[in-house]
Amino acid sequence: MARALIVGCGCSGRALGSELRDEGWEVRGTSREEEGLAVIEAAGIEPARADPERPATILDLVGDVTIVLWLLGSAKGSSQDLAAIHGPRLEGLLERLVDTPVRGFVYEGVGTVDSKLLKGGAELARRAESTWRIPVAVTETSREHGPRWVEELETAVIELLAQR
Repeated sequence: MARALIVGCGCSGRALGSELRDEGWEVRGTSREEEGLAVIEAAGIEPARADPERPATILDLVGDVTIVLWLLGSAKGSSQDLAAIHGPRLEGLLERLVDTPVRGFVYEGVGTVDSKLLKGGAELARRAESTWRIPVAVTETSREHGPRWVEELETAVIELLAQR
């Protein structure tokens, strides 16, 4: 059975995780906070504490993961923190994923984060795809579109799995 890791498993991530779970996936969702972990677990998703500013906390979770979803297009934080998780922290994670079981990466390319940061993150993900042959999908639908957003991400996950 395939497992997805949702990095940034807030409300929208939990909606996606529930859909994937209903399709037979095992789903693990991350949060930095204890409260977030409790809500993830209540949604029927395996909770895991991780911080995207510290890629090692993400890498600790990918030993049995097929697809990673980087759902941080609407992340909150300082401009410096957001620049890091869509820049050097993301790049460091992508470089290390090649040595893991992960066989696909979904990057949320639309959100409330500065569009320049999101474009830069999308470019890093695409570069990882061409450099290390990690299949990548970059989303183009805003979370504001609710079910359409979930559908785009679910489709991206299924297509990435088919590329393995």
